[in-house]
Amino acid sequence: MLLSGRVQKIKPSPTLAIEAKAKALKARGVDIISFGAGEPDCDTPDNIKDAARKAIDAGFTKYCPVTGTPDLKAAIIEKFKTDNGLVYTPEEIIVSCGAKHSLYNLFQAVLGKGDELIVPAPYWVSYPDMALLADAKVRIVTTKERDGFKMTPAQLSKAIRKKTKAVVINSPSNPTGSAYTTEELRALAAICIERNILIIADDIYEKLVYDGFSATTIAATIPEAKNITVIVNGVSKAYAMTGWRIGYAAGPKEIIAAMGNIQSQSTSNPTSISLKAAAEALSGSQDSVKTMCGEFAQRRDYIVERLNTIKGVRCFKPQGAFYVFPNVKKLLGKTYGGILINTSAELAAYLLDTAQIATVPGEPFGAPGYLRLSYATSLANIKTGLDRLEQALK
Repeated sequence: MLLSGRVQKIKPSPTLAIEAKAKALKARGVDIISFGAGEPDCDTPDNIKDAARKAIDAGFTKYCPVTGTPDLKAAIIEKFKTDNGLVYTPEEIIVSCGAKHSLYNLFQAVLGKGDELIVPAPYWVSYPDMALLADAKVRIVTTKERDGFKMTPAQLSKAIRKKTKAVVINSPSNPTGSAYTTEELRALAAICIERNILIIADDIYEKLVYDGFSATTIAATIPEAKNITVIVNGVSKAYAMTGWRIGYAAGPKEIIAAMGNIQSQSTSNPTSISLKAAAEALSGSQDSVKTMCGEFAQRRDYIVERLNTIKGVRCFKPQGAFYVFPNVKKLLGKTYGGILINTSAELAAYLLDTAQIATVPGEPFGAPGYLRLSYATSLANIKTGLDRLEQALK
């Protein structure tokens, strides 16, 4: 059977592949500790689950408006007003089947053949492939660890070309956990306004920040920035609702309408029950978010401190999300059992095979020589996993 050229341009998500392999090994009885998961390990809060049960009991199980129900849109609008000082109308909001779906719809709506998308590296693995599926080209801007893995205004200016259509800003970031300050975002926004570049703000980890850091959306840094920004967010990370599949986007109504047209020809509305649950997540008690952040902060402090004591490893301390991205370049070029380990992918394979710990190599994130470890697992698992890691590296 002949496949389309489109599908041959892309590859499966490596992060999902690592997690699937770890789960398969666990199913066979192998004692695997996984640092691969990109989802909170706690359960969805009870008030959210209760809202879903009420929706089922009330028979809220039919088709809904393609771009989201009025009550959820109202909750999203209130969230932007309260958290970000931004005012949107229902026509400027779309709800999709996860933030990934929102991004996919957005890329399809604004990118086309010959367009260029600027993506700072390290980047979330799906950005380049989503752009390729839209027939666009990706221009990678490699950030530096000493700059906190953040793109500088000079780097952004240099990367812009005649065919540049948009730039992705992910803060806090997957995979590094780094986050831009308000001043840093304002400087990037000013360049985009001057050059008329669309900003795609991936704010999915907005609420998962530590040490008093406050995440700012780039759309709120300069009044004019809102008009050229599409914010993508969702309930998956902050409310431990990855499986509920609800994401949303806010931006210029022409773009949102185009995303709605695309969604109407693919999934139609997200799951009705999940829509009610998401409305409760955004408008109900936020205590669970604070509790989860406190737990994640404790785990982050431990994992960063431990990694920095391991010979050959250097680990940046992230401001948000639930990942660390240690530099393992000094470990490469070494051998074990006659096998040469030259890449972080080979190192990750070695750690899985010999230490039974699952990590994600840096290559798919555009950052060879690094590993991504998620600390969205128990502190006991983290301690045991790092013991195994340290022993394997020795």
